[in-house]
Amino acid sequence: MLKVGDYVTRNSYHNDMVFKIIKIEEDIYYLKGVNVRLYADSEEEDLQIYNKEEDIEMEETFLERIKPENLERNDYFYLPGKILHIDGDNEYLSRCLKYYEEANIWAAGILEKESNVSCRIRELLEEYNPNIVVITGHDAYYRKRGQMDDITSYKNSAYYVEAIKEARKFEKSHEKLVIIAGGCQSDYEELIKAGANFASSPKRVNIHALDPAIIASKMSLADATKEIDLKGILDDTKYGKDGMGGIITKGTMYVGYPR
Repeated sequence: MLKVGDYVTRNSYHNDMVFKIIKIEEDIYYLKGVNVRLYADSEEEDLQIYNKEEDIEMEETFLERIKPENLERNDYFYLPGKILHIDGDNEYLSRCLKYYEEANIWAAGILEKESNVSCRIRELLEEYNPNIVVITGHDAYYRKRGQMDDITSYKNSAYYVEAIKEARKFEKSHEKLVIIAGGCQSDYEELIKAGANFASSPKRVNIHALDPAIIASKMSLADATKEIDLKGILDDTKYGKDGMGGIITKGTMYVGYPR
């Protein structure tokens, strides 16, 4: 018998993704992606217990590749950009905060529903005064609702757009406030048009739980006097340019002398 907390994969999707069972109601199993920001549901016969010895998502390889780099210890000192990370999922938020900590980057984490962020973002920006704000959580594109260019076809994209616009009212410059927004399958074009520097998802694919944090960390540690390597930053995310896209801008880290 499967139970809440078990890790499973779905046979109908060739067991390509690992989920945790978060609820069982009337023989329906409600699932949350362990590494991908995705909710799903399934019947028991489609589920298979996950063998943790297998690495079906190539997770270990991915985590090794994205290990934060340590800044060189020389005569200079470094002031990385500050990050405000607003997330609709507590587990993913905790994981991202741990990633920032490993990179020695100052970050504040706020757990907030996607629908509430636009109402709170100004006060949060005033309180924390970050260089970078991440607005993420969950999202989904529902084909039955309409076309890809119709924002009402998405679970939370409209909420992300509202939050981005409020953040841009606070700070219009894309270089003074870097905005990273979206979840799985988000309406990429609308998030960028609203004012995001980076957004998901150009190909409407799922994104990894750490993808927004990877980009935020790269921006935090990028030189404020130089333009970023946009393609290089996107290549470091789990699904590359299919999952995340953005605009060329400058970094947020200042370098000083002497230490």
